[in-house]
Amino acid sequence: MREWETRTLSMPRGTTRGDARRFLTEQAEYGHWELARLRLYPDGRRWVELRRRVIRVTRTA
Repeated sequence: MREWETRTLSMPRGTTRGDARRFLTEQAEYGHWELARLRLYPDGRRWVELRRRVIRVTRTA
């Protein structure tokens, strides 16, 4: 079974589409996060849920 680590972010309503894209691209590239959900509210706020897979390492004898 896969395990996921999640991170929830909120972007203020003044955030441009390009700034949001740039931020999410950096998170994906350097933090290995992927976009799970994005919600755009009528007032312009963005609610973002990111996730990344948790890799468990088992000890070998």
